[in-house]
Amino acid sequence: MSNKSINIIRSTAVPLNIENVDTDQIIPARFLKATSREGFGENLFRDWRYNADGTPKKDFALNNPAWKGRILVTAKNFGCGSSREHAAWAIKDAGFDVVISSFFADIFKNNALNNFLLPVTVSEDFLKDAFTAIEKDPAAEITVDLPQQTITLRPAGRANDCPSDIEPGVRREKFDINNYKKTCLLNGYDDIDYLLSIRGEIESFEEIRKTGPSINLTRFSDISNVCPSDNEPVVRSGSH
Repeated sequence: MSNKSINIIRSTAVPLNIENVDTDQIIPARFLKATSREGFGENLFRDWRYNADGTPKKDFALNNPAWKGRILVTAKNFGCGSSREHAAWAIKDAGFDVVISSFFADIFKNNALNNFLLPVTVSEDFLKDAFTAIEKDPAAEITVDLPQQTITLRPAGRANDCPSDIEPGVRREKFDINNYKKTCLLNGYDDIDYLLSIRGEIESFEEIRKTGPSINLTRFSDISNVCPSDNEPVVRSGSH
């Protein structure tokens, strides 16, 4: 499962500066009949990307050969609408590993995390600067560092090793992520993979339970994170 893992992603990006993009635009309902996750990328933003005769619309961002990369930069309230998981499948299948926005619909965000697609929530100012930099020069790079929970925007021509606080034009922010989902993404785990990774601890827990009711459960607290609730704490910036 390691091929699904996400660690540090440095890439150019594709800008989609449209607010309130709903899941029916991400992947129209008429393409939801397939049961396999493969092939949905071909119809990502189908009605925006193609004319009725199937020819590409030249003015749509994903059809512009100048913009490419593993990162999709989107405007506010991305992924609203229906709860279809196929939206995350389509974006991932199209070759994107990261989606950036100032706000994601909750269900889309959870679907993305479950499908090894990292949704990164940034400030409105950072998002504005990202659109400006990418639209000015498609060679602008974005680095998403999942272990450190940082996102860095570097306009084209800026050195990759220059700290953001001393290099003009470079922006860096922290982002939040659910701790359990961070562990899964770093290791390429789905929920079953995670359980298998702590199989020894689970077996030890079962053995301890047989000895009596007085049990110290502290070392097994991570097991409760397998199915985190919406109220589960996330890893905040600086809380490592």
